[in-house]
Formats: sequence, C-alpha cells, structure tokens
Amino acid sequence: MATDTAAKPLDRFAYVSFDVVGTLIDFEGAITGGLAKIAADAGMTVDAEQALTHYRAARYEDGAARFPDDLGRCYGRIAAALGLPDTPANRQFMIDAVGEAKPFPDSVEAMARLKTHYRLIAMTNARRWAFEKYEQKLGNPFWASFTTDDTGTEKPDPAFFHQVFDFVAQQGGTKDDILHTAQSQHHDIGISRELGMTNAWIQRRHAQDGYGGTIEPAAFTKPDYHYHALAELADAADEAFK
Repeated sequence: MATDTAAKPLDRFAYVSFDVVGTLIDFEGAITGGLAKIAADAGMTVDAEQALTHYRAARYEDGAARFPDDLGRCYGRIAAALGLPDTPANRQFMIDAVGEAKPFPDSVEAMARLKTHYRLIAMTNARRWAFEKYEQKLGNPFWASFTTDDTGTEKPDPAFFHQVFDFVAQQGGTKDDILHTAQSQHHDIGISRELGMTNAWIQRRHAQDGYGGTIEPAAFTKPDYHYHALAELADAADEAFK
C-alpha cells in the first residue's frame, strides 16, 4: 500500500501503539451480529449499514457512557429507529455481544509477528473489563495498555495521548519512537498527526462505503503508512527488520 516516502523507516521505531476496537477487534461485526440475532428472534431482519449509521449517531451524543457499557442505551435508539423490541434483556445482550467481539482474521497472527519487533501499546476507548477480554482473544501481545478507565478520557482527546507519551518517557523513549496504528481517522489518525506522531492507517473498511460505526472525521488526514489489513503492516515490518 501507499507510504509517504519521507516517513521514518519501520525499523527505526521501538514502540507501536494501537487503537484496539475497530483496528484489531471487529466491533462492527459484533454489533450487527447481535442486532441480527435480536431481529431474527422477533421475525425481522436489519440492514447492517443502516444499523451502524444509527449506532454512530447514538454513540457520540454528549454524556454517553464508556464503550461498550453504552451499547444498552445505543440499542434503545437503534431499536426505536428500526422497530426492534427494546427490552432490558436485549440491551444487556448487546453490551455482552460487543464485550465478546472477535479479532479480525489477521489480527492475532500479525500482532504475534509485530511483537517480535516492537513493544506494543494498547490505546483503547474501551473500558478495561472489555479490553481484558479483547487482549486475551488477541493472544496477550501488549507490553502496556491504556483504557478509558486509566486515562479518564477518550481519544481523540490529546490528554489520552500525552499520558502514553509520559509513560514512554519514563522508559527512556519519546513520541518519535512510537508508530501509532489505527483505523479511525477521527479518533486516531488526525490527532496523532496534530501531535507530531508517525502513523499507520489500517483501512479496514476499504471495500465499503462510509464510516460504519465510527464517526466521520471533520477532514481526511493522509497517513504516513496506509494498509488495508494489519497483516500488510506486519509484512512490511518483517521486511524492514531483515
């Protein structure tokens, strides 16, 4: 995939920081799968992309709870829009379904390879209870992890990133030693550029239109590295470290 020719070579980084939900973990599949189950039980069907549009609109309202606890409230909004039964059991079912979201098919193997080259840092807008489930499914590849419970805020708040910078500084590194890797233009790629980081965009939705369950960015940010799959980044890293 495309790479900025001026980008720092991949073998010059000591750390790779990761968005988790949407980059490594297929939360959209968990949402649409959960909704499909509820709909089937009610003798209905749902359009997956339409459902994600309603989720996106509900998720980012002011005062929303942390992910994935907020799936209950979001389900209420989705149910009202699509005519699905809104019950306490269905709301809890959606929280549990997203808490058990699975990795993308290439995530586990790619992370295992990347772990041989870098110290891997999780930077997730999920709560720690959910992250611990995701981390286990990913094969426990992380050297360090930061969740919303740890930072008290969500990306793209610069304060989230600065906590990671401070942690790396305690280990003798700087933000220049970190490659930030993510699928969300809004939450990660744009702000990482503003903060002077080198970034890698994993465009998980490259074969689909729109932004799915992720908020649309105010402006598109051209990444330093651009891949369609995490395995492509792992391949490039393997090549760089030969």
